[in-house]
Parts: sequence; C-alpha cells; structure tokens
Amino acid sequence: MNANSVELEIGGMTCASCANRIEKTLNKLDGVTATVNYATEKAKVALPDGLDPAVLIARVEDIGYSAVLPKPAAPESAIAEPVEGSAGRAADPELLSLRTRLLVSAILTVPVVALAMIPALQFTYWQWASLALAAPVIVWGAWPFHRAAWLNLRHGAATMDTLISMGTLAAFGWSLYALFLGTAGMPGMRHEFSFALEAGTGASSIYLEVGAGVTVFILAGRYFEKRSKRQAGAALRALVELGAKDVAVVRGGSELRIPIAQLAVGDEFVVRPGEKIATDGVVVAGSSAVDASMLTGESVPVEVAAGDAVSGGTVNAGGRLVIRARRVGSDTQLAQMARLVEEAQTGKAEVQRLADRISGVFVPIVIGIAVVTLAVWLGIGFPATAAFTAAVAVLVIACPCALGLATPTALLVGTGRGAQLGILIKGPEVLESTRKVDTIVLDKTGTVTSGRMALVEIVTEEGTDPAELLRLAGAVEHASEHPIAQAVARAALAGSLPVAPSGSLSEHGGAERDETRSLTLPRVESFQNIEGRGVQGVVEGHAVLVGREALLADWSLHLSPAVAAAKADAEAGGKTVIAVGWDGSARGILVIADTVKPTSAEAVAELKRLGLTPILLTGDTEVVARRIAAEVGITEVIAEVLPEGKVEVVARLQAEGRVVAMVGDGVNDAPALATADLGMAMGTGTDVAIEASDITLVRGDLRTAADAIRLSRRTLGTIKGNLFWAFAYNVAAIPIAALGLLNPMLAGAAMAFSSVFVVGNSLRLRRFR
Repeated sequence: MNANSVELEIGGMTCASCANRIEKTLNKLDGVTATVNYATEKAKVALPDGLDPAVLIARVEDIGYSAVLPKPAAPESAIAEPVEGSAGRAADPELLSLRTRLLVSAILTVPVVALAMIPALQFTYWQWASLALAAPVIVWGAWPFHRAAWLNLRHGAATMDTLISMGTLAAFGWSLYALFLGTAGMPGMRHEFSFALEAGTGASSIYLEVGAGVTVFILAGRYFEKRSKRQAGAALRALVELGAKDVAVVRGGSELRIPIAQLAVGDEFVVRPGEKIATDGVVVAGSSAVDASMLTGESVPVEVAAGDAVSGGTVNAGGRLVIRARRVGSDTQLAQMARLVEEAQTGKAEVQRLADRISGVFVPIVIGIAVVTLAVWLGIGFPATAAFTAAVAVLVIACPCALGLATPTALLVGTGRGAQLGILIKGPEVLESTRKVDTIVLDKTGTVTSGRMALVEIVTEEGTDPAELLRLAGAVEHASEHPIAQAVARAALAGSLPVAPSGSLSEHGGAERDETRSLTLPRVESFQNIEGRGVQGVVEGHAVLVGREALLADWSLHLSPAVAAAKADAEAGGKTVIAVGWDGSARGILVIADTVKPTSAEAVAELKRLGLTPILLTGDTEVVARRIAAEVGITEVIAEVLPEGKVEVVARLQAEGRVVAMVGDGVNDAPALATADLGMAMGTGTDVAIEASDITLVRGDLRTAADAIRLSRRTLGTIKGNLFWAFAYNVAAIPIAALGLLNPMLAGAAMAFSSVFVVGNSLRLRRFR
C-alpha cells in the first residue's frame, strides 16, 4: 500500500448495504477514494496528502459504525501468533456474542414455535407462556438488529437490519395488541398454523412464533455466515503463520537462539532437519532438500546447496544448513505474498460493484413493496391480519445479505486457495480478464526455458574419452566467468555426461544416454582468456584449448569431417558449440543450449485445452526460437524482438482484436506485462516484472499459468453463480411473499439459508486442484 493509503478495520456492518453506505460517505470527502469490503470488514482508502486518517474514522463513526487503524504488530508477533484477532473464532468477541444470543434464543423459541404449530399442545393460557418465552428473544436476541436499525434511522438510512427489526417488532407489536386489547388473550384460545396465510380477524391472532422464529433464523444465518467468512480467510492467516518464531544465529563461532524480530540482513543462521527456514537467504554451507510446498504448491522437495537461494517459511527436509539472511521482516517473499493476497481480497470486481449499487437501493424499494402490499390487501377487503402478515413476510424474505456476500466470499476463498498453490492474484478485476483471454504470449528465456545455459551434448573424436574431455575442458572453463564457460564447469563438477553418437569416431556411439561420474577438476596453470575466441591453459601437463573452432585452427588443430558435421548440425539447430583440443590434436566438441523446462510442453498443451493460442516471443534468433517452439508444441513464433519491441508486439496483437495474456520473468518483460490484458510474472523472475504483472506464479513452472487461469475462471464462475442465486432468490421470493403464499417465519428461514448457501458455495473453491 502506498504512502497516502490507509486501511481501516470496520465494525458494525451487517450487510452489503452497510458497506455501500460507508463507502459512499468516505468518497464524499475531497480527494478520497474508498473501497469497503463487507467480507473482510475492511476499508482501503486512498487519501490526499495532509488529510488525517482520524477524519475518516470520525466520518464512519458519525453514521453509526466503528473504524480503527490496524494495530502495528511487532514482526515476531505477526508471525509467531496465530492471526485470530478479528479473524479467528476463539478470540472474536462478536462471534462469541452471536453464538450466545443464538443458543439462548433457540432454546426459548423452540417451545414457542411448537405451541403455535401443534394445536394439541395448546393448553389454557398457552399464549401467555409464549409471550413470556418470546419477549426476551424478540427484544434481547434481536437487539443487534434493533440497535443498528435505530442508528441507521437517525442518519436517514435503511439497511437489512431495518427490514429485520421492522418485521420482528411488527409481529411482536401486533401480538401484544391482540393479547391485551383483542380476543387472543382469552382462556382456551386456539391457533391453527398454516404455511400460507389465512384470512381471519386481526384481534384474535398472535405472531409471537414469527417474531421469535425469524430472530433465531437470522441469528443462525448471521453466525454461520460470520464463521464461514473466517474460514474463507483461513488461507491468508495460514500464510502468515508459516513463519518461524525464533532462529539459531551464528555469532562469535557459537549458536545463539533469538526471536525472529532480532534477525538482521547479513546474519548467518543454522537450520537443522525438520526446522523452518526463518527468512529469505542464501545457503553458505551444507546441502539439503527443502520442502517449499507451503509457498509454491510444489510437492517435490527442492535440492539446495551452497550458493542457492531459499525462502523463509519453507522447511528443511534433509541435512544441516547454514544460511545468510538476505531479506527480513516485511521484505521477505512470505510477507510479500501475504500482502498481495490481502490486497486482492480487499478490492472489488466490477460484478461486485453492480451488486453493491443494487443493494444500496434495495432496502428502500423493499420497504416500499411491503407498504404497497399492506395497502393492496386492505384495499381489496382482506382482514388486517392477512395484510399485515403478507407485509411482514415481504420485509423478512427480501434481505440483500446473500447479494452482498456473493462476490467477496468467493474472492476470499479463491485468492486464498491460489496462494496455497503458488498463484498470487493481485486483484478481483484480474478474474474478469482471464475469462476473455484468447492468446497467451510466452517469453522464451526463463519462462519456457530454464534461462540458464547447460551442456546438452558431447561429441568426441575417435579414441577420446568423453569424461576426460569434459574434465579437462571444465577445469579451464572454471576459471572463466562467461555463462557458456560456467555451463561447462557446472557439468564437469557434477560429472554429468550427455553423450551423443558420432559414428565410428566415438567409442560411446549408439543411443544417447546420460552417465554420472564423480569428477574432480584439476588445477589450471597459465590460464589465458583470448577475447572473443576462447580460453587456454595447462592442465596436468596438457596444453588445453577451449573455444571457437578458429582458436583451434590458430594452433593447426582441426576437427574431423564427422565431428565438424555434428557441429554444423548443432549450430543449425540454434545451439552453441565450443571445440576442445590438447597436445596437438582436436579432441571433440561440447554443445551448449538454453534447455527447455521439463514441464513446459505439458503446460503449453494445457493452455491449448483452455482455448488459448500460445505464441513464443523472444529476442533470440529465429532458428533458436523455432527449435524451442517445436520442442514444446508452439506453432506461432515471434523472434529477434528487442526488449522495447515486446510492448509493440502485444499492442499489435490487441489491435488485431485478440485479448492477450503475457507470461515473463525479466526486467525487459515488465512493460509488456503491464500492457497485456493479463500479465503473469514468474516468481523466480525480477521484482520489476512481478510488480508490473496481474498474477504472480511463485514457482518457475509454466504449468502454474494454466492453473492460474483455471482457478481465476472457476472463481469468477462461482461469483456469477452466487449472484444468480442471490438475485433469483429475491426476485422469486418477494412476489410469493406479497401474494400471501409464505409464512413470515419460513421467510426468515429461507433468507438465512440463502446467505449460508452463498458462503458454502464459495467454500467449495478450497477443493480446487
């Protein structure tokens, strides 16, 4: 969040119209742009410089709600303590209060409803017993609704609480009138229950079961809704809880265990098998397998050794590691992930803004319909009791609560599930982009390929051992910093021998295979880097040359026709070839290439199944690009594009009418990611690319891009399904209630069920795979 933005924790909201009202109030302030989310109970506010946040809080309190700035938490408490607070069941006083009211009200209401529905139970003066039981429910149990309705009334507003309060108090008031001033209080009075309405004299009917029953059903709906909202946000809380609480720091040659908050950048700390890695850093000693599933969703542990980067919150599954801290506190990947997810959950999709606008005018319209219903029933000659009951049913059934929950709960669960799978969706508007995307542009280096040169083939002259060739060449190249030289040195240190056949010239002819041997690189003497041509040095008495074929030719060393042909074939395929020779003879060639990630072909196939057209975009040569594209199954290639040209390519595709997604990882990809309709950055890439993107794929696996699009589309589908049912429910239920075909108590039950249904439907996203 930028410097002139604040986040407020809002209290007292009971429905979407409350959130809509607070949002409108804040947006009336000059220079203020506010978004209030009913599900997260937070307001994200952009405000001009010099405006005190206390002004925002005062405005919110003026209209009957509470607002506070989030309490600054110490880093260790933010990680070590479960983030229950307002979001956890055990520490949430509002949830506990709701549960108490629900339990007490339910116990008192059951006999009231039983007496009203079952005439055989109606003893003499049963109606007065019902009054004694129902009064505490309607007055005390429904007090939160009455209080909110009164506060809203004082400010000239109406919300869902207004409907509930009016309905329950109307039923209670009518019952009191019938008991004290009518004939309903007479001994031996009988009450027949009906699912629909029946004509009768108003003075002989009581509706205590309606007032108490509606209160219980609404309280139950509110309780389960609030508890479900807490479950919906569980993924975000789990992210924050991943961090370690303390860390074993190496100081003065010994280990000292300190709270995580005291760890500083540059400190070295020890992580034993089974322990969490305290913060982002670089391994300085030891090797192990690290389980990063909680951050990336990747189930297979990753092998790490000295020089490899590791992330805080992951688990050391193997040996002892010594790690140097690179980022601490709010700068870590874990903290950034939590922040991105929270910001996404605070925003609003366009479909939700539509729902908010509707819910903002819905309550006054419903009150108007209830008044018209009452007037029409009375006007056509029905008894006051029938007219009154129909009006109460309209008030109770029409609550827009489900409408307000439809979008934010699905967004909460969808973005939270994405975080668990290593997919960070930056905002709700991103979901709408994924539905329309038909073309996906894939950057080659670091996205489709590993972005790291690797030895892919060794072709030797007859009589030359490939292991010896790699060992001597690796020894000389190890002294060079060139990426190609480092690829050879890494292969030599690992002892990896990808051996290709070279006809009769290689004793290792036949099918290509991969051998692994334990190689030790010998010492190099008289090392010399020959600019633009290669390197040379003396290794174990051999004068070794490694580089371009021209370097060997300078020393009258020439490749045989068969090896030269293999070299030409490799270069025609866009690979880099270096020649090796020593002691007056050419010994063979090493073929280097940027290798395709093992999962890229599968990812491209999955993207095609989603209806997307993949395009490979690269600054590399056409030959190299075509080779990579053929390996992964891409037919459309745009090659030899300068970094600034990537934006032009995306804009040109958009001009052709395509809706473009872009996947990249480098600094030069950032402008194109920002230009695309949907930008996806590999989490293994640069911070600039990640900042410019709409979705961050935490692990460097292109399959996650397909998962991200599927999850986004599923979440958007859930939102639309929720909105359909919320709209359909109200559109269908209000006329039924107005026609007198629905008992108010059953209307209350149906309304509560609609809210629980919407939340439950959203929670199904937790099972996304």
